[in-house]
Amino acid sequence: MRSDSRSRHPVVARLGSRVLEAVITLWLLATLCFVLLRAAPGGPFDTEKVAPPEVQAALDAQYRLDQSLPMQYLAWLGDAVRGDLGPSFQYPDYTVNQLIGNALPVSALNGGLALLLALLLGVTLGVWAALRAGGWTDRALMLLAGLGLAIPKFVVAPLLVLLFAVTLHWLPAGGWGEWDNVVLPVIALALPNIAYCARLTRASMLDVLSADYLRAARARGLSETRLLFAHALKPALLPVVAWLSPALINVVTGSAVVEQVFGIPGMGRYFVQGALNRDYTLVLGVVLVIGALIVAINTVVDALRGWMDPRLEG
Repeated sequence: MRSDSRSRHPVVARLGSRVLEAVITLWLLATLCFVLLRAAPGGPFDTEKVAPPEVQAALDAQYRLDQSLPMQYLAWLGDAVRGDLGPSFQYPDYTVNQLIGNALPVSALNGGLALLLALLLGVTLGVWAALRAGGWTDRALMLLAGLGLAIPKFVVAPLLVLLFAVTLHWLPAGGWGEWDNVVLPVIALALPNIAYCARLTRASMLDVLSADYLRAARARGLSETRLLFAHALKPALLPVVAWLSPALINVVTGSAVVEQVFGIPGMGRYFVQGALNRDYTLVLGVVLVIGALIVAINTVVDALRGWMDPRLEG
């Protein structure tokens, strides 16, 4: 019984530490975003046509803009802790919770499919290149991977529209609601990640294939297929698993461009529109939700790495 309780204490301590780190990270992120938004010139109701003073005063009172900045911050933070992200300035008929509730599944579908595609193709191409290291296949794949990393998403997305929508008429140029609307955005988000995953997998697989324990296993007569899947693949994927966290951030930041190009009602598009229109509550809500997702994914990735390599635990 004592040994069981002792083994549970480090787990509980690590869990509590990670929860505390997550709360502090989200609080710092939200505070920094709040300060930067309010420091930017202009306001949410600055238009070419000046509103009458009584109308402007009513708007300021409705959205707490008549209060001091510390009071606005404390009021917003208190509401956010209770799960209320406030009303949207740009979409007065909707709350931020409603807008994010509609946009999050769209972005999650695009981002999840893009990461899945990047993992499947990136790992496959990386292993294939490593097994043919030095050959023309390896050089061709790494050349394509280099091009994939060099071309930014704001160039890839319009090129995909020009080729598959305008020229070939195979897929729609934008919109949302049908399965074919998903194809081009997912490819645009996945291409740079496929390239990086392929290069990372190749380098890791080459290191593993040259390890002493694999030479010994090969000398015992094990087949190359068994060596690959039973002994080489799992340790070779450790760097790829560690890469999932920055890959997620890459997908999130890239979604702002991709969703704008394809007219997708996702989190990235709302973030861009909210920033341009000084919709403080919408931008803060998007940042807070995305930050919470990234923290949660990082925790899952750390746990997965610990399961794959117990030496990382402790």
